This record gives sequence, structure tokens and C-alpha cells, in this order.
Amino acid sequence: MGPGGIATIIAAASLFVIAVAIAYTVFRVSKFIDEARKSLQIFTEDTAPLINESTRTLELINSPLESFAKITKNVEEVSTKVTDVTNGFITKNGSAVKVAGALLSAAQLSKGRKSKKKSD
Repeated sequence: MGPGGIATIIAAASLFVIAVAIAYTVFRVSKFIDEARKSLQIFTEDTAPLINESTRTLELINSPLESFAKITKNVEEVSTKVTDVTNGFITKNGSAVKVAGALLSAAQLSKGRKSKKKSD
């Protein structure tokens, strides 16, 4: 066996070692990918119910808030209507408001006099 044959055996052995190293690396990477897939699957299975529960909780919280929003809107509409009616009444019946004010003042004065007589 000459020097060319020995060089060929060394080159073949080197290529064999490189091939084994690459195969080992590919095998380890495939195991890593399988473990990552399993981990991700377990994570997904555990978090899906949690996300569903969170969504349901938010729906339960939002439904009363929507009711409060409707109630607030209705109260605002009623307040606006009462304000409009009051303004219209005062504008159209200014003298009636003055008479009502005078009657209220007289009633308060008579209350004040009755309470003074009772305390004497």
C-alpha cells in the first residue's frame, strides 16, 4: 500500500467522522424540535381554557356595564326633556312663576311665624 492509499483511508475516515458528527447533530436537533412541539402543545392545551374563561369573565363584566350605559343614556334624555319643559314653562309663563315664587315665600314666612309662636 502506497502513500496514496494511506491518504485515501485517512480521508475516508475523516469523512466518516464528519458524517457521524452531522448525523448526531441532526438527531439531537430533531429531538429538540420534538420536545419543543410537545411543550408548545401542552402550553396551548393549558392556556386555551384560561383564555376562554377570561373571555367569559369579560363578557359577564361588560353586560352590566352596557346596562349602566343604557340607564345613563335614558337618564340623560329624561334630564334634557325636563330641562326643556322647565325652560319652556318659564319662558311662556313668566308671571305664573312669579306668583308661585310669591306663594312659596308667603308659605315660608307663615311657617316661620308659627314656629315662633310655638316656641313662645
